[in-house]
Amino acid sequence: MYKIYINETLLILAAQSEVRVPEKNDESDIIARYAGKPKFLLNYIDLAEKTSVYKTITIYSPNIKKLRQDFQSLFKIVKAAGGLVINNKSEALLIHRRGFWDLPKGKMELNEKKKQSALREVMEETGVKNLEINKKLITTYHTYRNINKKRVLKKTFWYLMSAKKQDLVPQKEEGIKRAVWKDVDTFMDNKPKIFRNIRDILAHYKEITETANL
Repeated sequence: MYKIYINETLLILAAQSEVRVPEKNDESDIIARYAGKPKFLLNYIDLAEKTSVYKTITIYSPNIKKLRQDFQSLFKIVKAAGGLVINNKSEALLIHRRGFWDLPKGKMELNEKKKQSALREVMEETGVKNLEINKKLITTYHTYRNINKKRVLKKTFWYLMSAKKQDLVPQKEEGIKRAVWKDVDTFMDNKPKIFRNIRDILAHYKEITETANL
C-alpha cells in the first residue's frame, strides 16, 4: 500500500487483497478498481488537484506493481531526505515555512546517500550541530507542480535523529521563518497548521515510542 498526498487529499494505491469495498461509499471517500490504463489514473489525480471535497481516494488492483509503475509514469520523480530530531529534553525540532509547520528536509544531490542527504539538509535548514541518526522512520510521497507546471512526485526518506538542545538558526533563503524545539504532544494538542504527511511522521514516532515503553 502506498500513500500519496495530492494537496491535502490522500490518494492510496493498494493491492486488491488490502481493500474491503463497502456496499456504499462514504461521500468523502472514493474507492475504485484500476482499469489498467494510466489515463484512468489522471482522472483521479485531476480530481485531487482541483478539489478538496474528498479526504481519501483509494485505487486498487490485483497487480500493485503495475499500478504503482503506471502512476509514477505520470510524474517526474524527485527524491528527498529529512529528519525528525529529538533533543535530550524529548522535544522535537520543527520549522515554520510558508505558513505551515514542517520538518527539515530537502532534495538529494547527485550520487548522495540517503542518510548523508538527510543529515546535510537538517543541518543546513536549522543550524543544528552534532546531529546523529538513530533509525529510519517512514517514506512519504506528495505531489506538486514545478515552475514549468509539470507534475512532480516527491519521495522523501525520513530518519529519527538526536541532538542536544541548542540554539537554532533557520535558513532564511529557504523561506524558513522559525526553527524551534517543541514538545510533540503539546504541539499537536494546539491543532497547528501542518501538512498531513508531517502528521503521519509525528504519529509514527509517537507509536514507536509508546511501543518501546510497553
